Amino acid sequence: MDENANRPGWRVLVVDDEPDLVEVVCGAVRYEGWQARGATTGLAAVEAAAAWRPHAVVLDMMLPDLDGLEVLRRLHAERPEVRVLFLTARDAVEERIEGIAAGGDDYVTKPFSLAEVVVRLRGLLRRATQSATPSAGSPVDARQPPAHALVLGDLVLDDRAREVTRGGETVELSPTEYALLAHLMRHPRQVLSKAQILDAVWSYDFGGQAHIVELYISYLRKKLDAGRSPMIHTVRGAGYLIKAAQ
Repeated sequence: MDENANRPGWRVLVVDDEPDLVEVVCGAVRYEGWQARGATTGLAAVEAAAAWRPHAVVLDMMLPDLDGLEVLRRLHAERPEVRVLFLTARDAVEERIEGIAAGGDDYVTKPFSLAEVVVRLRGLLRRATQSATPSAGSPVDARQPPAHALVLGDLVLDDRAREVTRGGETVELSPTEYALLAHLMRHPRQVLSKAQILDAVWSYDFGGQAHIVELYISYLRKKLDAGRSPMIHTVRGAGYLIKAAQ
């Protein structure tokens, strides 16, 4: 287990219109050794996030004032790096896609187990640790990829600057899209199964969650491969691989 994902300094904001549910989830978060605060409205969540600066937010999609998507927009306007785990009482695929497309990192469907929430939060917090930007070093020649960058053909991922470019053009990625691309690029020309990707990027056991991997692969393809030779390939029945465009 990643020790950084269990450090007491992690702050988790729990947002749901059911006070009892907020209390229970906060208790589970504190049991893990993290800090927790709760909010029962969208406006209260935005105010708490601005004052407390959480690392992750457990966010209900259905709130009495602002909906979860609007809360997410306001959170990311102030702190785009905050990780968001959506709670939804509905099982509609469209809602899940909407939440992920808006910048959410993961979701659980009510009713859920506290163990599942904690495991998914641990994955989000681990990725927050991995994506922390070290202090900048000396300037580098903008025409050449820095020595520490991952380079595959015309695709460059600079993990210190948290920047991705393809053909010299900046590619804007969400935190989860970035984590997925980084994992693929660390294993070029290697077929990675959905289970391997889920374990490495989301940090929980594979249990029928293939759709979330497929969803994020589709997002990456739209951003990386649109109008260009494809780099991300599906190996039917096996998984995905990334390789330089032909």
